[in-house]
Amino acid sequence: MKVILIVICTLVTLPVFSQSLTSDSSTHPAVHRYPEIRGYVGIVHPLYTWSDDGNIGNFTSYYLVGNPWGINIWKSPKFGFSLEFTPYIKFANNDSKLSNFLFHPGVCYRLGHDFTLIGRAAYETSGRYGFTPILNKVIHRKGHNTVFVALLLPARYGNLQAPSYTVSFQFGIGF
Repeated sequence: MKVILIVICTLVTLPVFSQSLTSDSSTHPAVHRYPEIRGYVGIVHPLYTWSDDGNIGNFTSYYLVGNPWGINIWKSPKFGFSLEFTPYIKFANNDSKLSNFLFHPGVCYRLGHDFTLIGRAAYETSGRYGFTPILNKVIHRKGHNTVFVALLLPARYGNLQAPSYTVSFQFGIGF
């Protein structure tokens, strides 16, 4: 597990350091060259889940929060690929634990006006799988750095459980 965390941290920070070593933003305007690699980190809050096994809202009998880390590889100004890794921590009964780890690869399509549509496959250590459509909106931009919010609609299947559908909110920083 330590090796995975080291690899993820290295991959996320590498684009930041390589850009600062290769460009001087004080004398050259921002130039986009493709492929372009960007990283991000965020916090995701599942809000409510619907399932035949029972509907449940976060913040009721427990609190579940995820910490997504990802890399976007933009192949053009409109289209890119994304790899995301999200550990989820569950707080309940005065205790906390890592409840799930999500591998979340996908494709990104910029819609314009700082909106991006993202389609992700989902593979969880809990044995569940599915997909997640995401609508992302940049709310603040300074140079290559962004602050964004996103609406996620995860659908999960498998592991002898009823299908589930969730509404989640994500807040993050892109670099």
